[in-house]
Amino acid sequence: MFPTLAFVDIETTGSHFDRDRITEIGIITLTESGVENWESLVNPGTTIPENIQKLTGIDHDMVRDAPSFEEIAHELHDTLSNKIFVAHHARFDFGFIRASFKRLGMEFKPKVLCTVQLSRALFPEYPRHNLDSIIQRFNLKVSARHRALGDADLLLQFWRLCLNQFGYERLEREVHLLTQHSSLPPHIDQKLVEQIPDSPGVYIFYADNRIPLYIGKSIQMRTRVMSHFQSALTNRKEMKIALQVKDIDWIETGGEIGALMLESNLIKQHLPLMNVKLRRSKDLCAWRMQPKADQLTVPELVSRKQLEPGLQDHLFGLFYSKREAQECLLALAKKHQLCLVALGLEKTDQGKSCFAYQVKKCRGVCIGLESIEYHNLMLATVFQAFKVKVWPYSGPIAIREGNSMYVVDKWCYLGAARNEEELTELSEEGIPDFDLDIYKILKKALASLPSDRIISL
Repeated sequence: MFPTLAFVDIETTGSHFDRDRITEIGIITLTESGVENWESLVNPGTTIPENIQKLTGIDHDMVRDAPSFEEIAHELHDTLSNKIFVAHHARFDFGFIRASFKRLGMEFKPKVLCTVQLSRALFPEYPRHNLDSIIQRFNLKVSARHRALGDADLLLQFWRLCLNQFGYERLEREVHLLTQHSSLPPHIDQKLVEQIPDSPGVYIFYADNRIPLYIGKSIQMRTRVMSHFQSALTNRKEMKIALQVKDIDWIETGGEIGALMLESNLIKQHLPLMNVKLRRSKDLCAWRMQPKADQLTVPELVSRKQLEPGLQDHLFGLFYSKREAQECLLALAKKHQLCLVALGLEKTDQGKSCFAYQVKKCRGVCIGLESIEYHNLMLATVFQAFKVKVWPYSGPIAIREGNSMYVVDKWCYLGAARNEEELTELSEEGIPDFDLDIYKILKKALASLPSDRIISL
């Protein structure tokens, strides 16, 4: 005997469950004794966008006197308790309702059945499983499309059609499998996830037409991939990924270092839609400081064209943009009472103090109250933590990690090798453009790696 099923649909002001709000909830409960309907408009406490009003027909006049979610929360919770939560693209409906309960401090953890996944499992011969396709394919009776109770009724019709065509035992088996893995997105098969090794590497989520959606890395890829989908119920970004992901690829690496470098390269190569960090920087720059006797040390901003990181000494920082470099220098000056005039960040008339001195945030090197030598020493001390490390090897090296060897030179990643021939080929290739993210990865890794894992080439 099936547990009680609650076919649920909601209408909302948008797709952001942490920002948008529910405007209508419709529930059809299927029990042994029959069918029960529950529906309510919900005052979202915010505006309903014009395009949403046109889609659903729900406008501000309709919800003005409707109860808030808080007012119906306990009745709704009782209506859904001890039932399987059934919805189309269930992650969306469940995510909104769960987030709404959470804002009130209420727990909501039912078993969830997605009818998109059910359709894919029972009708794999069809390419599309959205609700409009199912309506057209099976001639379902539409009473009120894009209204909560009307769409919930379509799900009930689809369920009954599946029951008639496949029988109780097949449906029971599919429901058991799908509710066990309810955290998976509707387009991702459990068998695909099971093929992902729980080992170090990089995974790639694809949207429609094999467009890269998100690239990530982990020392336990399968576990990390599943955590994306589990977090989608409470995290806006993860939900957006889960709703769009259609396929997954992965590349194993020898360990964490290889995964970090490969992830950085792939993100810059493919520019996935959902990756924000690790984008290639065209405006890389650094401060160069070369002290001169009896003269103030004035930092010089060196642009990408003049940079040879790993070869040049007296470089400090490495920044993604000129603005970031100047903001860093200004923040350090203020924190350590360095003179903005002496640093070239502020201008003043000859013999007059800088503004910072007037508010007691400069020790007065600008008017001779602090020695040039002391100001230079303070500047050098403050910037020591930002010093760009010169490449410490005479040429390229290989880093051993598991069964892999990564060839790097002058803080640049040249590629992975499996044998001596590939090592030689990679070490003789030209040096690629300097990449700040790879530099940070290698600088940290080489500082702690034992010498027997580093091979000079």
